[in-house]
Amino acid sequence: MARKKMVHVRRVYEAPAQADGARVLVDRIWPRGLTKEKAQLDEWCKQVAPSTELRKWYGHDPERFTEFSRRYRNELKDPEHADALAHLSDLAKDRSLTLLTATKQPEISEAEVLADLLRS
Repeated sequence: MARKKMVHVRRVYEAPAQADGARVLVDRIWPRGLTKEKAQLDEWCKQVAPSTELRKWYGHDPERFTEFSRRYRNELKDPEHADALAHLSDLAKDRSLTLLTATKQPEISEAEVLADLLRS
């Protein structure tokens, strides 16, 4: 039986936790005011981030999250996004994976959509 993948979503500004495993930033834009040292990332996978057009349309409006999630899942089918998603899935195979985002509401971010996909 396959082991359920441990995928977490956190803000990149939070201090790393013991259980984080691989720490991957999934935003297209580097977080404001954060140095690479302070972020303590394993990698930055901006290829998996939503398109600029989709990100701007969404604007982290909670009422648009369901539609954003649907549109973003559609974007994830294009080759560049699909390759990046497959890479994240590989990272999550043998260890915990923490998807990092700069948004103030990670529960309605692309990181949450990705985590949901990776867990299933």
